[in-house]
Amino acid sequence: MQSSKWERYPIAKGRVTASQWDLALMASPSRVSHKEVQKWVDCLENLLHHNSGLAAFRAFLKSEYSEENIEFWVSCEEYKKNKLPAKLSPKARMIYDEFISLQATREVDQPMLISPSLPARTWEVTSHNVLRPTLLCFNEAQRKIFILMEKDSYCHFLKSHFYLNLVIPSTTTCATESHKRATSPALACSSPLVPQGA
Repeated sequence: MQSSKWERYPIAKGRVTASQWDLALMASPSRVSHKEVQKWVDCLENLLHHNSGLAAFRAFLKSEYSEENIEFWVSCEEYKKNKLPAKLSPKARMIYDEFISLQATREVDQPMLISPSLPARTWEVTSHNVLRPTLLCFNEAQRKIFILMEKDSYCHFLKSHFYLNLVIPSTTTCATESHKRATSPALACSSPLVPQGA
């Protein structure tokens, strides 16, 4: 099976620490440019459509034990690239069983899927779509999960060590964590670097 883009990064299974992420970045074939890293703050879409950005965000979520949402989003993106109609049904069923069904092995954040104004509508639509899958059958659920990540985990990521060590690189290799914290201004959601009115 072909590996996903973010699986190229040597990040350990299980909980990922910031130091593991630093080591993974150093071991990666090419360091991400400072200019590219700064684009990630513009919008979540920029972050997710950059190999290193996606890897960093996934590592952050893994460290928070909440990687199901990004893994569902990535699975949907991979699913939409499918060129063989015969493979749609088994792949759709696999994604559904893993992330959406009531017995899902890695259930996505269901409260976001169940809208207060339309109770369980997204879940019901997705469940129905999987019976006759198309390339767009997960679109609504994927959109809801994207909105959830954009409003919550993305903002936390921008204030995390996973992002700050890239946007404000250390000038010396022997700098201590306390020195980095003292000299690196933390990004808040009200920071001019973080888009407002989202």
